[in-house]
Amino acid sequence: MILFFYNMALIAGLVISAPWWLWRMATTHKYREGMGERLGFTRQAADRLAKRGRALVWVHAVSVGEVLAVTRLVKELDAALPDFFVAISTTTRTGQQLARERFGADRVFYCPLDLPWATRAWLHAMQPRLLVLAETEFWPNLLNGCFRREIPVAVVNARISDRSWPRYRRLRWLWKPILRRLSRVLAQSETDGRRLRALGCVPECVSVAGNLKFDVRAAGESAATRLLKAAAGGRRLAVAGSTLEGEEAELLEAWPLLLAAEPELAMVLAPRHPERFGAVAALLERAGVSWSRRSNWKEQAPAALRPGEIVLLDTIGELASVYSLAEVAFVGGSLVPAGGHNPLEPAQFGVPIVMGPHYVNFRAITEDLREHRALRIAGKEELAATLIELLQNPKEAAAMGERARQVFAQQAGATDRCVQALRALLSAPVRPASAAQERTA
Repeated sequence: MILFFYNMALIAGLVISAPWWLWRMATTHKYREGMGERLGFTRQAADRLAKRGRALVWVHAVSVGEVLAVTRLVKELDAALPDFFVAISTTTRTGQQLARERFGADRVFYCPLDLPWATRAWLHAMQPRLLVLAETEFWPNLLNGCFRREIPVAVVNARISDRSWPRYRRLRWLWKPILRRLSRVLAQSETDGRRLRALGCVPECVSVAGNLKFDVRAAGESAATRLLKAAAGGRRLAVAGSTLEGEEAELLEAWPLLLAAEPELAMVLAPRHPERFGAVAALLERAGVSWSRRSNWKEQAPAALRPGEIVLLDTIGELASVYSLAEVAFVGGSLVPAGGHNPLEPAQFGVPIVMGPHYVNFRAITEDLREHRALRIAGKEELAATLIELLQNPKEAAAMGERARQVFAQQAGATDRCVQALRALLSAPVRPASAAQERTA
């Protein structure tokens, strides 16, 4: 009954918003891309996936952050499950691009919209042995389709953020019938596990595996890293990653102060969202600073970075590796109230880290780093002074970076725990859906 009302509300919402969506699809390419797959037209993707000749495991990762989190997990599943083919779906265009780069286009597709006919078409075409969801991507029709076909569903890196918890708690009557049927829930932390049990997950099915993002390693030295290393010629670099609107302006305001203290410094600036690359380029142009675009380099960087030059990293998937070149790293989404981004990418390279005061999305990780004196928090007023202090005290900065590397190493192991749990689910006997179940689904 709940699913019926959910679908009525969903369809009504689509009908009401149809003019807006049609206009966006007509004027913006990113809204058209993958629309056939999203609506349940599976022929091309299903033909591509059907060539596998093996049972299929479906991993869903919404966007870039989730794709990065499951990168090592997918590779470990490939090695641990040679009799299975692992296919990956994403929701966003940027997630799709990164997944194709990481895993190969032949096994990446757009996740269907949570419409009954679209999810039914994909489940019928792929007949997965297991659905793996990254974090808390709970879609009622997709999950109900799996439950009717007796396809086990596992959630990895599961979390309920502080921001989402009150909303989930108010609607737990809606979530309980769905969450109690999940086969396995592997939570990031004890707090996440406790919240998921309170929402209706079967306690015996919930365990704490840790955060997959602690196991993330740069996939190898990116082209940007090689080019920057050659162009820097030993020049010190600051890296500001995953920045959001408003943060680039703050960094540009602090930049003259940093150059006054360290005249030979250069900076790599990496906005979080690709659709903002143009706006940030215009901001750099108006600021009158020396700057260049990574995308203009192709396979050859300029002869040498100039003192005070800012490199706009306007590419996808290269930031994690670029952090390895940093003398100090600023992790964005934290000067503005957006919840912060992942400080583990620079931590893996032993880089001293600075974040703003807004880090609720990565609170457990950030607090752990702070407790080990491996991360500094600085508001807008203290940002320049904090960065300068670390740049002018290389011994302390190196010690801070090493502590960050140790925290990263100590927290690793989530991937192995998840692989073991997923293998256990796949070793259970297969119970194919009956014809009646298929018709009902």
